[in-house]
Amino acid sequence: MAHLLVVEDDAALRSALVRALRDKGHAVATAAGGMAGLDAAVTSPPDLIVLDLALPDVDGGQVLRMLRAVSDVPVIVATARDEESEMVALLEGGADDYLVKPFGAAQLDARIKAVLRRLGPADAEEPLRVGGLVVDPAAREVTLDGCALELTPREFDLLAHLARRAGQVVSRRELLAEVWQQPLGGADKTVDVHLSWLRRKLGETAQTPRYLHTVRTVGVKLMAPGQAVTSRPAAEPESGSTAAETGDR
Repeated sequence: MAHLLVVEDDAALRSALVRALRDKGHAVATAAGGMAGLDAAVTSPPDLIVLDLALPDVDGGQVLRMLRAVSDVPVIVATARDEESEMVALLEGGADDYLVKPFGAAQLDARIKAVLRRLGPADAEEPLRVGGLVVDPAAREVTLDGCALELTPREFDLLAHLARRAGQVVSRRELLAEVWQQPLGGADKTVDVHLSWLRRKLGETAQTPRYLHTVRTVGVKLMAPGQAVTSRPAAEPESGSTAAETGDR
């Protein structure tokens, strides 16, 4: 059972969400305004917040920014606004998922469980070993043949996700959803640039891969050196970072 906080000003919708989420086995608290929701999140931290944007006192986007200054509680934005640029801005600004109204209770419950599962405690996870590469999710440390690698937070999250799926082809769409929290998709170039940075730190290139193998038109596979690749890897350009790309690191 998760302890949820629903921040929604529409009384009828708020009541419907409370009933539906309680029927799913969750404990639910509510707030009808942005400042009340922020106060509830700080004084009685929930496991997850479902946040509307069109609030009567403070816009939900501003509530999210204020919340992120003091808390890392997971937030699912639930709103009628469907502009892609705003979705991307909110996801990059700290939202963990984004739902466009109307949506069903089953979909919201599935999103809640997915976010909580994804952001669950890392200290229960054992180090991930792929050949001479060791990824430790609990310590957020990576070593290659016994030598520590200095990775940015985004590079670490990308490598850890691939290590959890070692030997499997992972699509760029999945990486955007799980690592960048962009379930509606985004620019494949973002993934390619971060893979390029990772390759450099792993001492390889797209043309001569050791660990990171691109499978043409499908995705990328993390494998130990010497393992057979079922599909011929496609060469990727070793892109340099631009100002916008560096900001995503």
